[in-house]
Amino acid sequence: MNKRILIIDDDEDILDILHIIFRDEGFNVVVSNTGEAADHIHIISPDLILLDVRIAGSAKRGDQICAEIKARYPGNKLPVVLVSAETDLEMLANQCGADFYVKKPFDIYELLSRVKAYLA
Repeated sequence: MNKRILIIDDDEDILDILHIIFRDEGFNVVVSNTGEAADHIHIISPDLILLDVRIAGSAKRGDQICAEIKARYPGNKLPVVLVSAETDLEMLANQCGADFYVKKPFDIYELLSRVKAYLA
């Protein structure tokens, strides 16, 4: 069975690009432009979550969503990767328990490589 990735970002262009790249690499991809998708993780059952920090229109920031996911699924059972242009991204990732982070703008193939290596 293919690994499933949930991508949460309010930028439709980024969602489209990441969806195509990961799908073409054989991943099952679920995309959402709102943070509400995090409330349905038990249904989506992702193997990894790519999560933006600032999600326009969402009640919570990505780092808050990350912390909630980590509290709900302890023991690194559900990897979360923060993908953001925040200047304090490393600190935010450490505070919320993200497994790793990638700064925007990012190299798509580097992101793909890191995700593949993490899920291997």
